[in-house]
Amino acid sequence: MADHGSKPDISFAGRFTASAISACFAELCTIPLDTAKVRLQLQRNLAADAAAAPKYRGLLGTAATIAREEGAAALWKGIVPGLHRQCIYGGLRIGLYEPVKSLYVGKDHVGDVPLSKKIAAAFTTGAIAISVANPTDLVKVRLQAEGKLAPGVPRRYAGAMDAYAKIVRQEGFAALWTGLGPNVARNAIINAAELASYDQVKQTILKLPGFKDDVVTHLLSGLGAGFVAVCVGSPVDVVKSRMMGDSAYTSTLDCFVKTLKNDGPLAFYKGFLPNFARLGSWNVIMFLTLEQVQKMFVRKPGT
Repeated sequence: MADHGSKPDISFAGRFTASAISACFAELCTIPLDTAKVRLQLQRNLAADAAAAPKYRGLLGTAATIAREEGAAALWKGIVPGLHRQCIYGGLRIGLYEPVKSLYVGKDHVGDVPLSKKIAAAFTTGAIAISVANPTDLVKVRLQAEGKLAPGVPRRYAGAMDAYAKIVRQEGFAALWTGLGPNVARNAIINAAELASYDQVKQTILKLPGFKDDVVTHLLSGLGAGFVAVCVGSPVDVVKSRMMGDSAYTSTLDCFVKTLKNDGPLAFYKGFLPNFARLGSWNVIMFLTLEQVQKMFVRKPGT
């Protein structure tokens, strides 16, 4: 994915497949942290009773509580739509990145691609990918949000496919794209932060003496991508969570302005370390896997 040296010749189908495999593997490894994050967000949004002690405390504490009360398997709630999401969203956003980047710089471009073009390409592919994958995102969050139920209370959905069917039947087909606008904004921004920063950090590292295109470089680049993604994405995540839990906000801009005015700029970075633990680990696993898997799809000269 870096511009340093010659680029491997990989077809779009090869890039899509390698990206989907890598994203799905990262999802399998890190979804317990994502499930815990969703529960924490919903707890903050629904905590109307100030006298009640919060059930969940911290990312790891929340994961431990879920495992103790509902069983360890509950940490992987939403894994089926999560894998659906990564096959589509991960495959498209990463698989399209190189072709779109090449389109933006032109076929005759020589040398390093400007950072602005990398950001534009990643922003574009993120928006396209989530526009297609939004239904999987919706189902994943709904399954993750369901906690331990009282005896005799049926679950809202029996599984991922049941959730898709019930949403269409009860709410209409268009309901699968609920929240598309904020979701496009969030994922396009975070994708631009992840892919462009990984590309840029890797390009910079490879120019330093003693570094080569190996696991160490991929690890450092993945950590850099995760850090930048959290720095850029945290404000978007906070605004999204507040809008989900409070109807007093009239728009995304209104929520941003009121949060800044009432709580100060640091409010946009609440939960920074847990977010970095989640996004940082996801990026490291995904990029390390991607760099290895895509080697299997390199086309030999003349084929």
